[in-house]
Amino acid sequence: MASKRSNNRSTGNPNQKLPMNKTIPLGIQHVLAMFAGNITVPIIVAGVFGQTPEQKIFLIQMALFVAGVATIIQTIGYKDIGSRLPIIQGTSFAFIPIMLPFKAAGLGAVFTAAFIGGIFQFFIGKVLKPIRHLFPPLVTGIVVLMIGFSLLKVGFMYAGGGGWLMNNKPELFANANHLTIAFTVLIVSLFFNMKGKGMMSSASILIGIIAGYIVAMALGMVNYGKISSAAWFAFPTPLQYGIDFVPGAIILMLFMSIVTTIETIGDISATTMGGAKREATDKELSGGIMADGVGTAFGALFNAMPNTSYSQNAGLVAFTGVVSRHVGTVAGVILILMGLFPKLGGIIAAMPESVIGGAAIIMFGMIASAGIKLVSKSEMSQRNMLILGLSLSFGIGMSLLPDFVKNIPDFGISLKLLLTTGLIPAGLLAFVLNAVMAKK
Repeated sequence: MASKRSNNRSTGNPNQKLPMNKTIPLGIQHVLAMFAGNITVPIIVAGVFGQTPEQKIFLIQMALFVAGVATIIQTIGYKDIGSRLPIIQGTSFAFIPIMLPFKAAGLGAVFTAAFIGGIFQFFIGKVLKPIRHLFPPLVTGIVVLMIGFSLLKVGFMYAGGGGWLMNNKPELFANANHLTIAFTVLIVSLFFNMKGKGMMSSASILIGIIAGYIVAMALGMVNYGKISSAAWFAFPTPLQYGIDFVPGAIILMLFMSIVTTIETIGDISATTMGGAKREATDKELSGGIMADGVGTAFGALFNAMPNTSYSQNAGLVAFTGVVSRHVGTVAGVILILMGLFPKLGGIIAAMPESVIGGAAIIMFGMIASAGIKLVSKSEMSQRNMLILGLSLSFGIGMSLLPDFVKNIPDFGISLKLLLTTGLIPAGLLAFVLNAVMAKK
């Protein structure tokens, strides 16, 4: 099995160029993996901020367009900016808790704060090298592991039909149709990954999703209205909501810039470990974080929610073994086209979320396993075991029992919500304990 994959898959070199008849399907596979998450954030925010249906469509369009541009900044890069890895960017769920409290201030305040937060993250990336030693495999491994753990619930939620269905029509959530679709995707993807050769193995997730889409069509669960209602062409419009400086929003965005930097370090580490079987270099981490910040700042100008690297795509790299950055560039181009030609996005938006769910269960599990692999590169001394144990204890424990923090003040930053994400307490605790506990 190992020899077959080394001959037919990736060389582990991010600069490897595959034929376009392989690169394009692999790029589409990356887009399918992140599409649902990328459009869900603007949908949620638009609903809370009282946007009209037309404004909601506009925000979705901008999210796709900006995700494509931000991804290309990562994969192609400019000077020191960009990881030059297949890091796929998109709107981040992590920022939702800090955006929603500013409903009264409006989206102008959110986008202005996001622009400043993006610039701040760019400078974090620029000065990363002197503090790189603070993020050894133990710390980044714990972050990657918790990214996987925290996403597993999302993966199964998608497989059951999505969050809206779970909250609004629980009787239809995880019914026979949705489970049939999800497990069709999962089983077909696993079959082609294990038995397929060359491209059939690398594109196994895409093949599984196509199979799931066909089953969804047969079950009458494809919403063709989303295709017919989507416009043929729409041009991006910058600063649609104006500029509004709200100190509280800016402070929260600065805080989240630090949090998302830790997550980006984890995603880049998961990508190199899963696809190239090595740790990320200082240049890849620094460039990736700077690109993350530039993408968020650019997105804020074009009315898109804060961007970050997408963990499910790191899982996809680990699952397929294809680490070519040119595949990521193709994904970026496809996302830009979807932003400019909403009809293309409508085809994906038309399928039930359970199609993505079947693939998500695999990919999110692969992220967790990449985290375990990173952690295993550290010596399992008493000190490191204690850091690992305490970090996972707080991260997993508080996410499983949110009531544990119900009496903690929010301090205006949705602290209770942040503490129950799993990723943030585990990542920050691993970082602090590694910095303060002496090595024996």
